[in-house]
Amino acid sequence: MTKYVMWGNYCQDVLEKRAPFRDAHLAGLAKQKESGVLITIGPTKDLTKVFAIYEAADETQVRELVETDPYWVNQIWTEYDIKEWIQAF
Repeated sequence: MTKYVMWGNYCQDVLEKRAPFRDAHLAGLAKQKESGVLITIGPTKDLTKVFAIYEAADETQVRELVETDPYWVNQIWTEYDIKEWIQAF
């Protein structure tokens, strides 16, 4: 399996706008974590960016996970980029 890093942007007023979708978002992430595909994910302290590390078969799998997440579907995440990551340590 290959590791991938995802960086994304949050919308303006994220705390208010995410509220209706947060439970579904967290439930989906818990399933991804349990399956082993999601290593870690979280926002920057200023709530402008999201960072995640995935271990997946390919980039397409990671894009599918991101693009079916309630935060992407409901425009809480406004854009994202995925890069293959080589873990040195």
